[in-house]
Amino acid sequence: MLNQTTVTEFLLLGVTDIQVLQPFLFVLFLAIYSVTVAGNGAILMMVISDPRLHSPMYFFLGNLSCLDICYSTVTLPKMLENFLSTHKAISFLGCISQLHFFHFLGSTEVMLLAVMAFDRFVAICKPLHYTLIMNHQVCTQMALTVWIIGFSHALMHSIMTSRLNFCASNQIHHFFCDVKPLLELACGNTELNQWLLNTVTGTVGMVPFFLILLSYFYIIIFLFFKTHSCSILHKALSTCASHFMVVVLLFAPVVFTYICPASSSSMDQDRMIAIMYTVVTPVLNPLIYSLRNKEVKGALRRVIRKRL
Repeated sequence: MLNQTTVTEFLLLGVTDIQVLQPFLFVLFLAIYSVTVAGNGAILMMVISDPRLHSPMYFFLGNLSCLDICYSTVTLPKMLENFLSTHKAISFLGCISQLHFFHFLGSTEVMLLAVMAFDRFVAICKPLHYTLIMNHQVCTQMALTVWIIGFSHALMHSIMTSRLNFCASNQIHHFFCDVKPLLELACGNTELNQWLLNTVTGTVGMVPFFLILLSYFYIIIFLFFKTHSCSILHKALSTCASHFMVVVLLFAPVVFTYICPASSSSMDQDRMIAIMYTVVTPVLNPLIYSLRNKEVKGALRRVIRKRL
């Protein structure tokens, strides 16, 4: 029988091993993290404090901003610390915790985007029944449901990954702990873990994606046949465009990462793609919603005037 040693910590190899780039990348990602927290925090504050934004659409937008702040905080602070450290270690428990919250917040955001698409479908296609269908109790229940499902999905991965034996290298070719790179380091049979990643995580990701596409298909058909006002058509499509941009920015890299099989040649590619959905998407969400939404821009101006 082979000797097996218990791994107590992992080494996160990070975005790059080129030392001269570390200070530059530290400043860059620190700036991005600051903008992410400030931008999403501003939207969250506006949604809570401005009575004009107390509607289902902005309730879900507030949830999205909260998720983006937490989602970035799971990976970016540790990445920033490792840029300045020579020993880029993370404890076994810390690694499993990071994996858990990454999948918890990520899967919750994916499902929340589907809920937001449904909200736009009801608002545009069934405007007379909107307040009845999307009442406060229903919105709260929908938000709680996606948070609970996201937590349960992540708990499955964190428990199953923590039960694996790690007996070889403890170097993770990534800037955070994720299931795919950890499975590369595991000894023994990982077929069940790989199946759960492909099937369960694939379902959690693809079902909301197809529901979003279905919602927008019905919205486009409805607007094409029922709406004769160019101004109403433009306003509705503009609102949907903001949401759809967020969907594309999140789903495209996630689908590419979790559908493509892992290989040594794809490790660098996976890290670059991961930057898109862990770093870039959370910082762009508040910009997309604020720049394309008159109500958010109006609320922001009111908050600034109060502060002055």
